[in-house]
Amino acid sequence: CANIANLLLARGAARQREIAVRLALGAGRWRVVRQLLTESLLLALLGAAAGVLFASWASRAVVGFLSLGPASVWLDLSLDGRVLAFTAAVTVLTALLFGMAPAWRATRVDPQAALKAGGRGAVGDARHRLGRGLVVLQVALSLALVAASGLLLGSFRRLVTLDPGFRREGLLLVRMDFGVAGYKDSQLVAVKTEALRRVRAIPGVSAAGASLLTPMSGMGWNEFALVPGYSPADARDSLIWMNEVSDGFFAAYGTALRHGRDLRGSEMGTTAHVAVINETAARHFFAGVDPIGRSFRLHGGKGDSAPFEVVGVVQDAKYRQLDEKPVPTAYVPLGQGPFAVPAATYALRTGSPAAVTAAVRASAASLNPAISLGVTTMESQVARSIARPRLLATLSAFFGAVALLLAVVGLYGTISYSVTRRRNEIGVRMALGAGRQQVLGLVVGDAAWLIAGGIVTGALLAFAGTRLLASMLYDVSPADPATFALSALVMAAAGTAAALLPARRAARLDPMEALRE
Repeated sequence: CANIANLLLARGAARQREIAVRLALGAGRWRVVRQLLTESLLLALLGAAAGVLFASWASRAVVGFLSLGPASVWLDLSLDGRVLAFTAAVTVLTALLFGMAPAWRATRVDPQAALKAGGRGAVGDARHRLGRGLVVLQVALSLALVAASGLLLGSFRRLVTLDPGFRREGLLLVRMDFGVAGYKDSQLVAVKTEALRRVRAIPGVSAAGASLLTPMSGMGWNEFALVPGYSPADARDSLIWMNEVSDGFFAAYGTALRHGRDLRGSEMGTTAHVAVINETAARHFFAGVDPIGRSFRLHGGKGDSAPFEVVGVVQDAKYRQLDEKPVPTAYVPLGQGPFAVPAATYALRTGSPAAVTAAVRASAASLNPAISLGVTTMESQVARSIARPRLLATLSAFFGAVALLLAVVGLYGTISYSVTRRRNEIGVRMALGAGRQQVLGLVVGDAAWLIAGGIVTGALLAFAGTRLLASMLYDVSPADPATFALSALVMAAAGTAAALLPARRAARLDPMEALRE
């Protein structure tokens, strides 16, 4: 609305002499108003139609950009009638109001006074100050949006580039459901081990491991740990996240062994309860002592488990989501958990996941054709896990760009209006010897004050408002100085570019033509 007001006021100021001529030649006040009303209504209707088309296209474009391969994003893109009616009504009313404003102002002025040299600058100073104030506020709000989008984009960039504790590239995930094939609980460890042996034999597979859960899968399993010598502050302080894995699991994922040894194939499904823990669990439960050889129990509803001996420590890896802090995690051999699960996920390290998929399906079918398979890649699974941060970053960038564009248009309208009002003054300055560079600096300097005021105000708004984003950010401060500085720089550059167009027009003004008016 501020943009429409400033652009139409600038257009009206440029036509003020024309309106004065019409009135001087006998046109009635309502005749001029009807003419401008018709023009404004046509402009508003054309703009509303273009806006509906743009909304339809832009929404599909944004959702299409958010879609991640087969897991596409779905959003209801139908236009809401009430929202559309409200927006159209506000836009049309604004266009009509500010489109007629020059006519109402001109018809209250003596045509002879308006036609006199210099008469052009005698009207609308208060309204001009109001328009400038609106532009400062718009620049401020746009800067706040640009800063917010910068923070969300920076947070998303850190998420996609961080080290999750495993190598996501070239990792094929194959989930096999043995329950539908009729295997009993007592047969599960054996059939899972046999399936692992077969997929390891597939050409092109350099490493493979099986697990109950996979990182970023959206599923989790935790227990309360009882550790001799450790006194938890509360129940949650003793929480440990669990996974059942096979030998070769860490090699397949590329998770480094820090201390001790890996799990062995001979330990799958046996009564020799052993575990590998991550670095966070080692620090949390065994602070100051070597955890190798020490033990812990799992406390559950059916009583305490047999003690698990710690045989190794691996690097921290993300468990549920990328933006989580490392959580204490324990990895136990397949079949040593408190329940039998008739499914397992096989992680295959390969140079080309797509090339070995058919061989994996054939391998499972040769074991039992009734086994149900689900195939994906670790990269796709990680991408799905950060769909929400991706959505926030994409939408904020889109609306931040729109806000920046609107601020530029508003600033252009205001400076154009100012140049039109000061046409006679600029002509006098040039007639008295002012060069084009001086005129250019005069107009751009005027815009610079508006931009500076908007940036200062916007920085304060952004500093207060971006704190609401703290829970959505990862490894980025809501008051990140680099983001604020870059946002201000982008706003200043865009604003200066918008001011250069009317400034160049003013610098090319013929002083004699301006003085004759």
